[in-house]
Amino acid sequence: MSRDSTEFDAVLDLCRDHHRRIVLAVLAEERRPLTMNDLSKAILKYNHSTPVTEVSEEVLTEIRLSLYHEHIPKLESEEIIEYDPERQHVVPTERFDQLRPSLSVIIEVDPDLQVPVEL
Repeated sequence: MSRDSTEFDAVLDLCRDHHRRIVLAVLAEERRPLTMNDLSKAILKYNHSTPVTEVSEEVLTEIRLSLYHEHIPKLESEEIIEYDPERQHVVPTERFDQLRPSLSVIIEVDPDLQVPVEL
């Protein structure tokens, strides 16, 4: 299997989950470190179409837990981001920049996302 094929498979795997696609889209658009709160708000906006002030605590907790226990660890293990748990900052890495063209293509064709995905 070629390196390009392996990279493509990695991108597809990263984009498999809708919440993770939102996180990747926001990171690609903002091109800066974001907080977990920023990412939670983006998921609420693009997946639930609800402002944070109008959502139940249960839904917000569910989103935060999925970020902490599933999505952020997955992105970190693939070296797409670096996560600072003390500051709760998510920082895109050089690898993220390398994969951005492939990620952007997938994000642009996602029928549930309106590009650009902004905070």
